[in-house]
Amino acid sequence: MAEITGAMVKDLREKTGAGMMDCKKALTESGGDMEAAIDWLRKKGLAAAAKKSGRTAAEGLVGVAHEGNKAAMVEVNAETDFVARNEAFQNFVETAAKLALTVGEDAEALKAATYPGTSHSVADELVSLVATVGENMSIRRVAVVEVKDGVAASYVHGALKPGLGKIGVLVALEGNASEALATLGRQIGMHVAATRPDALSIAEVDPAALEREKAVLAEQARASGKPEAIIEKMVEGRVKKFYEDVVLLEQTWVHDGESKVQKIVQGAGATLTRFVRFTLGEGIEKEATDFAAEVAAAAGV
Repeated sequence: MAEITGAMVKDLREKTGAGMMDCKKALTESGGDMEAAIDWLRKKGLAAAAKKSGRTAAEGLVGVAHEGNKAAMVEVNAETDFVARNEAFQNFVETAAKLALTVGEDAEALKAATYPGTSHSVADELVSLVATVGENMSIRRVAVVEVKDGVAASYVHGALKPGLGKIGVLVALEGNASEALATLGRQIGMHVAATRPDALSIAEVDPAALEREKAVLAEQARASGKPEAIIEKMVEGRVKKFYEDVVLLEQTWVHDGESKVQKIVQGAGATLTRFVRFTLGEGIEKEATDFAAEVAAAAGV
């Protein structure tokens, strides 16, 4: 029997998209014959993932998990909303979120980690799931927040079940841990889900985005025909409104419609140190499909 080398396993994995252990077994079963190994994987349904890997996956689930003073969140994408209701897919997202608590927020490190209860990686488990479910899937991003003293809270909007939904928010609140602080953390999560802030504080606003906004505001102000000195003051006033739109601590608290988020947090004797918001499929360009054309193509018309 031919020696099964790591290079052979890697080559077969790249050709089929199947898991590392499955590729090794396929090569062993086929005596090192690459084509026979590919056929072996196809017969087992494990090479199907390769054909699906190029299809757009913008649906799926955002999942969150908690442990002590940590909270983790993952976005796992699939091609259709239907898959989000698949129990095996939900279990995978839940497991990935829990594993992220220890692995951290490096998506590649999470993919390389051993999938609980198995001897293979998270990436290999996902390949097997792709072959089983029949859709392209991917772990898109991971976030983890941690507090020294306080609460790592979360909120999931439109949850299919606890911890799984289409919009997820993590919130890190430093302070005296209590039920009241945990409630505030969840309320901040709801606020973030609704208002979509870009930055936590004014200091964290992207300088390039601020300069672009100032340029637009200045041009708008000049259209009024006012002197440059007046225009400068007008821009200053409008920048303040810009901050109120994009900076979390400067926003109006959605739960009362009048207080600033900063005031609410300070009133609780806490400090808001970080937030993360994942919206499922955000930024992924979805393919526009012509169903009639697809049917015609399939029929050879």
